[in-house]
Amino acid sequence: MPGPSLFNARRGMVALRSIAFALGLVAVCTATTASAADKAVFQVTENDPARWNLILGNVHNLQQGTADTGGAEVEIVAFGPGIAMLKAGSPVAARISEALGDKVKVVACRNSMNAGKLTEADMLPDIGYVPSGVVEVMRKQQQGYAYIRP
Repeated sequence: MPGPSLFNARRGMVALRSIAFALGLVAVCTATTASAADKAVFQVTENDPARWNLILGNVHNLQQGTADTGGAEVEIVAFGPGIAMLKAGSPVAARISEALGDKVKVVACRNSMNAGKLTEADMLPDIGYVPSGVVEVMRKQQQGYAYIRP
């Protein structure tokens, strides 16, 4: 049987390895949580300036609240009646432009545009387009985006 000092040394090494392993797990979990919390997709299906202003305010608050980590990756997906607020001359056009300037991605659903007989020429400049808004929201969730529908 090893002497007391060798036994204590081995016990100390085991404890140090356990602590190092635990710290490694904490670092991995923290990194995973931080990256997931830094991505959000907002679904907008209402043709209502007040609703859009609420959502754009939420997006702004999210960006401000995550500024210490470089800001969040945010996408606003509009479909159904919600795409009406993405038309040129929209009552929320200035706020949408402000969000785009803050690196928020704003996309319109082409299915909804086709149903409303809208073209890109009818829409605000600098927005993006996706084939299907509901599919875009689903895919963003699969990619770890937080789903927000205020």
